[in-house]
Amino acid sequence: MSQQIIVDSCGWVAIIDSKINFESELERLFGNFTLILTESVNIELTDLDAARKRKNSLLMDLLRQKSVTVQSEQSGHTDDHIFELANSGNYAVLTIDKILKKRLYQRGIDVVEVAKIST
Repeated sequence: MSQQIIVDSCGWVAIIDSKINFESELERLFGNFTLILTESVNIELTDLDAARKRKNSLLMDLLRQKSVTVQSEQSGHTDDHIFELANSGNYAVLTIDKILKKRLYQRGIDVVEVAKIST
């Protein structure tokens, strides 16, 4: 069975900025996985990517290629979309957003974080 992982904007930015190989790390954690990209996160990341220097690209083509895109069923804040989707099934969420993580933990939803390791 494949673990479905909803991508939050700040989680994707953290992966790109840390330059980790996200595929190998997620495979190590979950085995098979599927990235889920909500339309609202796609829009947020596209806007962020346009504002960044080319050498700091968010690799949006890679994310879109590796993800299944889902439409946001409700209006409102992106974090609310992510929370409701995660709460509706067996999802984990890739995020570093403290408020969103707290909400997810309170519901027992798995959170995937990008953490800086001290050497």
